[in-house]
Amino acid sequence: MTDEEKREEKNSLERVKELMPKEAGVDKVEYEGPDIAVYVKDIAYLYKDGDIIKSISAAVKKRLIVRSEKSHLMDPDDAAAKIREILPPDAGVAEEGIRFIPEFGEVYIEALKPGLVIGKSGSTLMRIISETRWVPRVLRTPTMNSDVIKGVRQLLFKEVDFRKKFLTGIGKKINQQVMKSEWVKATALGGFREVGRSSLLIETNHSKIIIDCGISPEPGIKGVDAVSDNENKAFPYLDSANITINDIDAVILTHAHMDHIGFVPYLFKFGYNGPVYCTPPTRDLTALLLYDYARLVQKSGGSPLYGEKDIKTMLMHMVTRDYGEVTNVTDEIKLTYHNAGHILGSSSVHLHIGEGMYNIVDSGDIKYGFTRLFDPADTKFPRIDSLFIESTYGGPRDVTQDRKSAEIEMVEAIKRTIDNNGKVVIPVFAVGRSQELMLVLESYFANNPKYKIDAPIYLDGMILEASAIHTAYPEYLKTSLQHRILSNNSPFESEIFEVAKGERSEIIEKGPAVILASGGMLNGGAALEYFKALAEDPKNMITFVGYNSVSSLGRRVQNGLKEVPLPGENGKMSSVKINLQVRTIDGFSGHSDRRELMGFVERLRPGARKVFTMHGEESKCEDLARNIANRLHIEARAPMDLDSIRFK
Repeated sequence: MTDEEKREEKNSLERVKELMPKEAGVDKVEYEGPDIAVYVKDIAYLYKDGDIIKSISAAVKKRLIVRSEKSHLMDPDDAAAKIREILPPDAGVAEEGIRFIPEFGEVYIEALKPGLVIGKSGSTLMRIISETRWVPRVLRTPTMNSDVIKGVRQLLFKEVDFRKKFLTGIGKKINQQVMKSEWVKATALGGFREVGRSSLLIETNHSKIIIDCGISPEPGIKGVDAVSDNENKAFPYLDSANITINDIDAVILTHAHMDHIGFVPYLFKFGYNGPVYCTPPTRDLTALLLYDYARLVQKSGGSPLYGEKDIKTMLMHMVTRDYGEVTNVTDEIKLTYHNAGHILGSSSVHLHIGEGMYNIVDSGDIKYGFTRLFDPADTKFPRIDSLFIESTYGGPRDVTQDRKSAEIEMVEAIKRTIDNNGKVVIPVFAVGRSQELMLVLESYFANNPKYKIDAPIYLDGMILEASAIHTAYPEYLKTSLQHRILSNNSPFESEIFEVAKGERSEIIEKGPAVILASGGMLNGGAALEYFKALAEDPKNMITFVGYNSVSSLGRRVQNGLKEVPLPGENGKMSSVKINLQVRTIDGFSGHSDRRELMGFVERLRPGARKVFTMHGEESKCEDLARNIANRLHIEARAPMDLDSIRFK
């Protein structure tokens, strides 16, 4: 660090010291990731007036984290006893639900009812701070068992020394003063005029960040075997961007689907050691999907791109942010997440570059329409100079049926199949479509006598674990769904659902059943196993409710495929005849259709000056761009992978 940079850092931290009231007894001020941590002798004094911290934070344009100096903390055993004395008995804090992190002066309280831990207007938290000097951080216990959440939280507690050092390091890097940038450009590294391997590089003279870093959903990807295949389109064009992994300042994730996150641990495997920004649910869902990916590739005889160690390293480098929090990811780039309505924790990314130099929005995957899980995608941003928008269903014919008729069509088709002694398999993505379909099935089959069926509804694959993660973050769900989960009436735990246990052959050999199985494109997973077993019986039905990529087995079945070679239990290929009923119902997608995409762009406030389409088949990206340009009279086009766009 240069002498000038040291002076700037000192000035920034010294300003916080100067603004802090002397009565608080400031002991230390330091950068911690994108925030500033302040250690004081009398933390209770600062919390007597909540405006003190807010005003100082506004003055330095940083989020302040205020903690007690270590010697002023109550002994952890005494503090635990005091906290249990303060908390209401029905808060649902387990025996091991209170953990102390002396390095951060924080106590984590995991509860089934966090609202009771917080208290009215934060009164209970204030009392804990006042009487113990520990700063409480409240975590929600999922209403269903979640091994992933347990594992992620345990890892972060265990690696607290590393996290402290890591956050301090990136804090200093973020707050280095740099010269004003002269230009901004974006380079398409993947996911342009295609669906899969989404990745966008944003560069200035001094900053390089990547938004998403995924892999292709296409079939046949065998881990590291595909990396050396120059013709393979599985991974982002990182090696063509004229940067090294160590040049990357930050990775920003929009949401946890493999075509957006699947390549991130590979970066860590080869030396990346910077931050990965995401929402809290995205972190946990990312862990779920990446561990499952590595397991499935290994099981199929391939070599995963990365191992458990690389995934853990990635998790230790993750920095979570909620919607609406403004965060410096470099000295000149500010990130704000906005609800995208796609899956749990999914976000549109707003980047403010320089002091008003340029503003970019990356929509991520958006749903600007009705779902039972989420509110529609946000359309209000501070400013939008350029918008990158997904185009999965951007074609002129991509107009889905209204949601109500789609639900009725599905439940009536299921009922007919069950009444005819058949089975229904619904391939779904474990994260997102699974939970949406569970809400629909629960609404009709549990609460409407007209649609009652005499058959179990099985959940197979990662659906249960993904649903459990939803119950840990109800604040990201629709208000009505939040209330159900907080009232111990979670639809994900409805008695109409049964978890598939034991051998799948038992379910296949039994009578009529509805099976929600992960593996939405039939490229693998539980859904493919059920499809192989049920395909030849015309009494059965397969129902597609989500996107199938162009060359996926799911798309080919949709298009009328009558016979397909598939591997059997011994690994040998055998021909499977497709006689079962094939139905596609479009109204359940987590992506916006053509009308919703146009509605989203038209209702943006303020409007975008330029629009670039991505995350869609080539013809759909091109057509959506033309339509936006013609209707809104603004520049709109469909870049190709490896195109670079200079904005300034």
